[in-house]
Amino acid sequence: MTVPLINGSSSHHDVVLKTFRLLIADLCQQFGGGHPGGAIGMAAIGVALWRYIMRYAPHTPDFFNRDRFVLSNGHTCLFQYTFLHLTGYKDMTFEQLKSYHSKRVDALCPGHPEIENEGVEVTTGPLGQGVANAVGLAMATKNLAATYNRPGYDVVNNHTWCMIGDACLQEGVALEAISLAGHWKLNNLTIMYDNNQITCDGSVDLTNTEDVNAKMRACGWDVIDVEDGCFDIEGLVSALSQARASTEKPTFINVRTVIGLGSKVEGQAAAHGAAFGTTDVAEMKRKLGFNPEEHFVVGDAVRDFFADLPARGEGFVKEWKDLVSKYTEAHPELAAEFQRRVSGELPSDWQERIPTEFPDKPTATRASSGLVFNPLAQNINNFMVGTADLSPSVNMIWKGKVDFQHPSLRTTCGINGDYTGRYIHYGVREHAMAAISNGLAAFNPGTFIPITSSFFMFYLYAAPAVRMGALQHLQVIHAATHDSIGMGEDGPTHQPIELAALYRAMPNLLYIRPGDSEETAGAWIAALNARTSSSIISTSRHTLPQLKQTRRDGVLKGAYVLEDPADAVITILGVGAELCLALDVAAQLKEKKNIAARVVSFPCQRLFEQQSPEYKHSVLRRTGAAGLPAVVIEPYAPNGWERYADAGISIRRFGHSLPGKEAYKFFGFEVGDMVEKVNGYLGDLKEERAIRGEFVDL
Repeated sequence: MTVPLINGSSSHHDVVLKTFRLLIADLCQQFGGGHPGGAIGMAAIGVALWRYIMRYAPHTPDFFNRDRFVLSNGHTCLFQYTFLHLTGYKDMTFEQLKSYHSKRVDALCPGHPEIENEGVEVTTGPLGQGVANAVGLAMATKNLAATYNRPGYDVVNNHTWCMIGDACLQEGVALEAISLAGHWKLNNLTIMYDNNQITCDGSVDLTNTEDVNAKMRACGWDVIDVEDGCFDIEGLVSALSQARASTEKPTFINVRTVIGLGSKVEGQAAAHGAAFGTTDVAEMKRKLGFNPEEHFVVGDAVRDFFADLPARGEGFVKEWKDLVSKYTEAHPELAAEFQRRVSGELPSDWQERIPTEFPDKPTATRASSGLVFNPLAQNINNFMVGTADLSPSVNMIWKGKVDFQHPSLRTTCGINGDYTGRYIHYGVREHAMAAISNGLAAFNPGTFIPITSSFFMFYLYAAPAVRMGALQHLQVIHAATHDSIGMGEDGPTHQPIELAALYRAMPNLLYIRPGDSEETAGAWIAALNARTSSSIISTSRHTLPQLKQTRRDGVLKGAYVLEDPADAVITILGVGAELCLALDVAAQLKEKKNIAARVVSFPCQRLFEQQSPEYKHSVLRRTGAAGLPAVVIEPYAPNGWERYADAGISIRRFGHSLPGKEAYKFFGFEVGDMVEKVNGYLGDLKEERAIRGEFVDL
């Protein structure tokens, strides 16, 4: 359903546009900062979208079947905040609107939109992320509709609208996502391009002279041009209506606008990211017939223009609830499943689907990951699982999986699917994979739990989107394989040395390295319990022994004791693929040196930090008169381990191209070598050549 132009409403457009633009100028001028130019140029796009086309409910902002709006050019946030206020979102009061760039710590108008605030679907700021998020939101709709809609009961049919600027089209992540959206024929997705031909440094032709429309058509998009994007609200409404009605392709609306329209710097880069100045703002008001001495003026005519939108929104909500009620009567079992997804819950017995026993043979933890997760994915449709062109390596395919694809696609390789599919081939697009997954997760909390998969090293490509997922408290799980020098002959380009330090430092992200199949089960349980955090489950390419001492519940605490002899004089911290080496080192220390060593498995620093001080002290036993030194074994950069260990057997250079076992040997991770290093360290402590608390790289 779209809302037609109201008879006579076009006579109000002039005052609405003038009011909006001057309000943006005042909001930036108030504290002498911000990004006024883009928001001012986009005013007519917003009127067409929020007043006439978009389906949403200001007083029920979490209405499940609402249209989703993403502001990818997030620096123009005042565009969104002002329309949230004018259309009736309760939280966005006029005083809150005026909090932009203020000292208020409770401001709802941060410098870029944030997901926690009412009416904001995703956090945007790093350019291009929002484009990929929008693709994920549109995918969510397609999958739910294909899974649950039945003739006469379109319980999910919302549209995703994405606002972008010139810079978004220069970011690789946006172009990766645009390519996928065209391939998948996501006709429920529209990009509105604020084409003002300006970026921070100057005009766009400084760096870009490509034919954007031809590029979009080549990617499988319909293209609509709007020449007068500053004033032609009727033309914009027509274009948006046409986009919503598309049956075959996503739509790209190329809207020509003028940045900073009406200011002294209109059409210039100076309009992008700085307030115009009091003199210029006053002159803008004079030219538009407003009093230059008055500020933040929103007249009754403008208020009246938007006044009916909350009631209209509640009509959408009632219409949908009535439809779902009838749907429940017609399709009770399907409706029960649908309502569970709407509530964002997993089946109550999900943990019972995780194996409790595993083959007693050496197993790569990437294979263990498949053994643990695939029974869940096979039976629980909350999971959308994707890979960046590494299906044979990541072990994320379950029996009977269906690919997410447009139903008409017929590939040369014979791998096809439809929109009910929950296995996603992203191609070699790690960044877009993670950013699209953020959109899937943001559609509605828990309705989708996206899983990505690739080699751990390639999560450096995906890192900006992994960070955005963690920042937004989105539950996205990244299955990272080939996570050490043990991945072997592909060499230093593929061997992640420094990456764990990045992800262990990243707030609100669980980086978990399990040591065998049992610990891998614990890693998945921890990640699935983390409803407001992102996770990386980091697994090995090479096979590892199955250890009798490991416990999945121990993983949930981040670290736990595996061996604790009464006469221990040192603690060995084992991590992930090197946990078995820690146990072997402890055994040989006792056998060859008569040195008793405790062994602690340490799969997740952040989970460990969440435990009580008493528990942490009991696991590490580093403090007090009976405190023991600790040595960590991990072939990564040691940064961060100084919090938990006194010394480390680690790596401070890039890797080397050798078979996995030979790489461990080359870098000194053979058991005999490590025994000598630990023994030597104990001798240095005794002779005071080393001091507890000063981290030593062994």
